Amino acid sequence: MASGTPVLTVSDDEVSASSPIKTRDAGNTQQLLLHAARRRFARDGYAATTVREIAADAGVNVALINRYFTSKEGLFEACLTRVVERLERPGEVVDSIERAARDIIRTISDSPNGDDSLQLLLLLRTSGDEGAERIRRATFRNFTERLAAAAGWRRDDPTTEHLMLRAQLAMATAFGTVLLRSTSGLEPLTSASESELSGPLTEVLTGLLAP
Repeated sequence: MASGTPVLTVSDDEVSASSPIKTRDAGNTQQLLLHAARRRFARDGYAATTVREIAADAGVNVALINRYFTSKEGLFEACLTRVVERLERPGEVVDSIERAARDIIRTISDSPNGDDSLQLLLLLRTSGDEGAERIRRATFRNFTERLAAAAGWRRDDPTTEHLMLRAQLAMATAFGTVLLRSTSGLEPLTSASESELSGPLTEVLTGLLAP
């Protein structure tokens, strides 16, 4: 954790007395904070987001961030971990280029402020925390390996290495599309529906992933 990150300290009595959600269970409170933090970090970036904004969005006492996540950086790392759990779909095999393209299009066609799009945006944000950076790098690597494998890449076959580059370019296309869709007023991309995006993105992604 970076040394410059402020750490809030507060007694249990102070939290109980001032928290507007003192009757809620800890698990629910953590979920509220994670949801609010994911949206803030994705939209505004790590540096521009404050813990007080996150707490206000969640409707909880700001001291609870320190109680449950240690610090702002701890909360950011928890957000990344939750994104990975949701997007990586452990055990699910992407067995064709067409399915891989459909999965990507479904995610990036979510509304610019939808949870799926914001989760992808969160992976583009950096905090300076090494733990969070490891999670980000591993997530990108796992995504691209799943895509490359659908196109025929094999880890132990150097003749398929070019498919890894193609998969990385496909992911760059996906993340770039999400980033531009989050830019207010960039029409027609911002408001394009899934059906409008599906055709051209399918052509681009299947073209990139084709062996």
